[in-house]
Amino acid sequence: MGKILIIAEKPSVMTDLSRALAKPLGKFEKEGSGRDTWFENDQAIITSAVGHLIELRMPTGPNGKNLPWKFDVLPAIPPQFELDPIADSESRLKQVLKLAKRKDVSEIINACDAGREGELIFRYIIEYGKIDKPVKRLWMQSMTQNAILEAWQNLRPSSAMRHLADAAKCRSEADWLVGLNSTRALTCFRSRHGGFNITAAGRVQTPTLSILAQREAEIQAFVPQSYWEVAALFQVSKGNYPATWIDESWKKDESHPHSKAERIWDSNTAEEIKQRCLGKAGVASEETKPQSQIAPQLYDLTSLQRDASSRLGLSAKATLQIAQALYEKHKMLTYPRTDSKYLPEDYIGTVRKTLGEIADGFAPLAPYAQAVLQGNQPGGPQLTKSKRVFDDKKVSDHFAIIPTGAFSKLNDLEAKVYDLVAKRFIAVFYPAAEFELTRRYTRITHSPTLTDTFLTTGKVLTKPGWMEVYGRRVGVAANKDELVGISAGEKAQALEVEVKADATKPPARFNEATLLSAMEGAGKLVDDEALAEAMSERGLGTPATRAAIIEGLIAQKYLARDGRDLHVTPNGMTLIRLVREMKIDGLSSPALTGDWEYKLRQMEQGELSRDVFMKEIEAYTREIVEKARSHAEASKGRSFPDLAAPCPRCGAAALKQTDATYECRTPDCKFSIKKHIASREISMDEARELLTKGIVGPLTGFKSRFNKPFDASLKLDDKFKINFQFDQDDPDTKVELTEEMIVGTAVLADGTNAKVYQTEKAYYVPAIVTPKDKDGLRIGRAILQKELPAEEILKLLSEGKTNLLKGFVSNKTKRKFDAYLQLDPKTYQIGFDFPEREPRFPKKAATGPATGAEAAPVAKKAAKKSAKKAAKKSPKS
Repeated sequence: MGKILIIAEKPSVMTDLSRALAKPLGKFEKEGSGRDTWFENDQAIITSAVGHLIELRMPTGPNGKNLPWKFDVLPAIPPQFELDPIADSESRLKQVLKLAKRKDVSEIINACDAGREGELIFRYIIEYGKIDKPVKRLWMQSMTQNAILEAWQNLRPSSAMRHLADAAKCRSEADWLVGLNSTRALTCFRSRHGGFNITAAGRVQTPTLSILAQREAEIQAFVPQSYWEVAALFQVSKGNYPATWIDESWKKDESHPHSKAERIWDSNTAEEIKQRCLGKAGVASEETKPQSQIAPQLYDLTSLQRDASSRLGLSAKATLQIAQALYEKHKMLTYPRTDSKYLPEDYIGTVRKTLGEIADGFAPLAPYAQAVLQGNQPGGPQLTKSKRVFDDKKVSDHFAIIPTGAFSKLNDLEAKVYDLVAKRFIAVFYPAAEFELTRRYTRITHSPTLTDTFLTTGKVLTKPGWMEVYGRRVGVAANKDELVGISAGEKAQALEVEVKADATKPPARFNEATLLSAMEGAGKLVDDEALAEAMSERGLGTPATRAAIIEGLIAQKYLARDGRDLHVTPNGMTLIRLVREMKIDGLSSPALTGDWEYKLRQMEQGELSRDVFMKEIEAYTREIVEKARSHAEASKGRSFPDLAAPCPRCGAAALKQTDATYECRTPDCKFSIKKHIASREISMDEARELLTKGIVGPLTGFKSRFNKPFDASLKLDDKFKINFQFDQDDPDTKVELTEEMIVGTAVLADGTNAKVYQTEKAYYVPAIVTPKDKDGLRIGRAILQKELPAEEILKLLSEGKTNLLKGFVSNKTKRKFDAYLQLDPKTYQIGFDFPEREPRFPKKAATGPATGAEAAPVAKKAAKKSAKKAAKKSPKS
């Protein structure tokens, strides 16, 4: 019998498996070197991927080259999806496939993460490598040795995972089709007047952006309303207490969402209340009722990220990384990328064991874990099989995040995240916290028909319950202002009465904690009950991908961080406006995700075929492209509102807006601004500020002629031309040049010695002044992703040409190439000069050597051809 090959998803899991499976299979030895290592013994081999090793192949045009960014090649729907290795991990893939194809390997175990993506990673490896060997599934819920051994004793047949694999492939292919085609269609539309305005869109990121854009629109449209409140300080025999005037007849009105019982919408009315109540006595009475609050449920990833954001200030990405380290490196938490807040019903024994290990080995929480295990206090903490904790129906691929009972040395942030999880784990077995909620009404009666009522509220903890785990104790008022006592019907004197002016506030911007909640609860935004139900457990994205979605929106300049708040950029608002104008709102609605999740879940249960799902996705993809194409045609004759800003040349009151420009209406004026500058769209607000102030910015999202992003302000000069203004153009922010920054001296063509400085982003030569570089020549420290050594820049400036440089990356083909850089001595423009290539099919040798007279014309012709080729290949904007 041959060996078993076990393929894990990550190297750390591979190492854990080699330790845990040594018990049933024997000790493993580490083989290989560097990053390409594996474990092996007489019975088995354990290797791993490094996450995804395979991706779906990008489409190509009719000539086999990269698909051009044009409407006429869309939609891109391959007849069959092909697979390609991911370049960064190709060596790892080769190593895994080499092991899988070994003749002594007779069976393969899929030990990738238990879920859709883990299944996809493994299936793509097997499919790409054309491996035809028996396969089984190792389905692990945590990385403790016992959990691994239990999973090893219960290997699943590959056939049992077929429907999950279908759903995984459909999710991957559908995201590819919709994401690629919508991105290219939107980019084609926004680039139709020049430039290259990449406009990324997708099934999850665009609806997420839409949630924020809707909130941003509400903030921008918000008009504050003034209101007043009347606050009083009353005196009774035992002391003083504060109170706020309320309208006892007030009822909630959906048409007036800012209305509250204590708000007064007229200042005169508020002043009248103050005047008639000051110094008067009222009668105080109280309503007291008990209130209870049960412990929060166990953490899934999203709720952990939300708490870590609000309590610790961590980003969703940072929380995931820390939780992953606590799972993989320290073995202190179960699998973190989960969307469940429940445990399996047969897990109560493991929970009891984990509580015992915390009681014995984690001093800060040991007493609370011990109290749960003892369970000998009536109404106290007890380990019971509650449906709020143990429910098989609420456990999908993975269960809730809980401690494993293992302990390791942690850094500060790891310890804080572990503390959150451990306290939540213990607290769920504690009873509800109980409060006494007091509402004290102080009524001042002026006449049978006029009474002013003031309200005071207080909340006091009477039984801490689960809050004891978090350090709360009995008798502490929740608002730190415990009410002084009163006697029944006691008179209360209004010592002070004050009118406080305020105004309604716009909705708060999202931060990561509130955005994660919105993504998790996105199903509430879907009208269809079945789709909403499908999203109820997953929402937008998965717990494992939400952090990456937020970071992706920030990287694409659709969102920006401002402290903890997330702001939608003009670029993000433009994308959502464009999607809605094109009537492809489905792309910005959570309903699309709801529909997919509903159908993918059906597929996992074997109730929907792969073919039916993919045909629907292809039809939707065609619809997106067609609507974008039609919108581009319709926009040619479209009318736009005027730009309310003065023309700087002639003073006209407003500018006419066309599809491509903002231009003056005065017939002889000719002043205009392009809507797209350096591959960036200029919004109406930005254009208005430029015209009224003469400058706007700094703005992000511009792209250079080398397709490199940069930030700059736009400034109108005295000839009404728009120029970029960079930070270094401002004398106040110009980098001070020092001797330490000099990398050498170049001897220019006219014999001038020119010092060359190296700044953070460029080589700077103050002695070379051109019409474009009035304060000195700047050469980027990198061109087409190739870092330029200082010695090559000195050679370029002194001799006009560098040595052959290897490793430039083409913006169009993304392929690497080698070239010389050459410098025009008159304009100081830099171009490429390519080395002569060896002919693919060499010409037959001549019968004799060429004479000097024969060779001269050939050399002259070759020199002309080389110069012409170099001129054509110079870097373009």
